[in-house]
Amino acid sequence: MRRFFYTLAVVGFIAVCNCSRIPENNDPVLGIWVRTDLNDDIAKNTDSPISEEWIFNDVYLGRYHQYSESEVVFLTDFRWEVVDDVYTISYSQGDLPPVKVSLKQSSDNEMLQLESGEVFAIRK
Repeated sequence: MRRFFYTLAVVGFIAVCNCSRIPENNDPVLGIWVRTDLNDDIAKNTDSPISEEWIFNDVYLGRYHQYSESEVVFLTDFRWEVVDDVYTISYSQGDLPPVKVSLKQSSDNEMLQLESGEVFAIRK
């Protein structure tokens, strides 16, 4: 009887381990994206340029950094999702509204573009 429960426990453990794998995500947006913008509302209040960085990871999460010179002035996590080649970035903190962008590739770089056609960020 002990052998039966031991075998059942091992089979259950193997089943749980196999079911909990995260599927591989090879989305082209994965990686680090940056923007340096002197005309940003935040940059108007400072003398130094503001740069921003988005790090997209494969479990539909990411980290957003905002830098003034080389120091982090704001940091938050974000979630991202893609529907019909449109990426929606939703921030977890701050007053940052969700952003919708699409991935555009040219011969010299890759960029995330806003719905209005403006460049949101470029691949680092």
